[in-house]
Amino acid sequence: MTTQFKRLLLLIALFSNPVFASDDDDDGTENQGISEMNAQQRQSLGIVTGKAERRLLTDEIMLPGEITINAYRTSLATTRISAQVVARHARMGDKVKIGQKLVTLSSVDMADAQGQLLIAEREWQRVQKLGRKVVSEQRFIEAQVNYQQGIAKLLAFGMTKTQTDVLLKQGNDAEATGNFDLLSQQDGTIIDDPFLLGQIVETGQKLMTISDESELWVEAQANPDIQQQIKPGTVARINTGNHQWFNGNVVQIHREVDETTRTLAIRIEIPNSDGLFYPGQFVQVGLPSSTSQTVLAVPKESVTLLYGEHVVFVLNGDELLPQLVETGETRNDWVAIDAGLTEEDDLVIQGTFLLKSMLLKSQIGDAD
Repeated sequence: MTTQFKRLLLLIALFSNPVFASDDDDDGTENQGISEMNAQQRQSLGIVTGKAERRLLTDEIMLPGEITINAYRTSLATTRISAQVVARHARMGDKVKIGQKLVTLSSVDMADAQGQLLIAEREWQRVQKLGRKVVSEQRFIEAQVNYQQGIAKLLAFGMTKTQTDVLLKQGNDAEATGNFDLLSQQDGTIIDDPFLLGQIVETGQKLMTISDESELWVEAQANPDIQQQIKPGTVARINTGNHQWFNGNVVQIHREVDETTRTLAIRIEIPNSDGLFYPGQFVQVGLPSSTSQTVLAVPKESVTLLYGEHVVFVLNGDELLPQLVETGETRNDWVAIDAGLTEEDDLVIQGTFLLKSMLLKSQIGDAD
């Protein structure tokens, strides 16, 4: 036992004596501290005791990471031709459905293609009505091909089959304005929308990013040497810096080392149905290594901080006494105990916070 630990044990002994309740306190507790409690009294307060266990705690490799959108659940709203934005129907943060109208664009090229289709459609209707016995075979085929190509051109420019059918049904040259709508390709949330009303956008320019945020990725940067230790399906732990850990699963390991950092990216999928994570957040990633060790461990809830030191409450007869412990790593809500406990000790595994509150109140009362 280290000198420092002996000193801390002495410190804890200064307030380890239980504070007894008054005689007229029926349930054995009062605001001034911890009294002796029998099993029934402990049960009524939700205090559960147990023993430290020998457990196999896997070592972890800690890596930096960044949350990103799930590219396999993401799509872009882009234009296939040069056009002008004439109307916006959704904005960043909106939830959209597949097929929902996002943006209305207007294009001279689209207007020309719409007009050509209406002309081709009239000619095709005319030659069909006249029949092959009246019109030449060449005219019949040309009318059919021009009509089909006219439809294909509108679809290639970005109109949908439904929008094209509506234009043909109306059959009005005045409707060949060059206006057309971009529709969402999926259900999701609009992540960004970097354009302005009236802006001229070029072919392939991104107007919106739509992503299903219910599952995101974490890209962890690792030394290529650890690749053999990590496999797809491995459970990873993610921490955003608020001391709360979340589980994810390794889904992919990149096949190419980053030229700048000389690291290999490990892709981890994390559920995000509650919207707790955002793309761009930096996180800490814990990945299990191939090494592990058996240690004495207690449930995480058993350990609390008291005057800046790690403490558990040990049952001695009917007394509940604070016991200073030296802690090691925390793995899956179990804390390794390096010193201060044995497997024979009965300790509180539920209700630690209540006992801590009672003890602190008793110390305040003594100070008065």
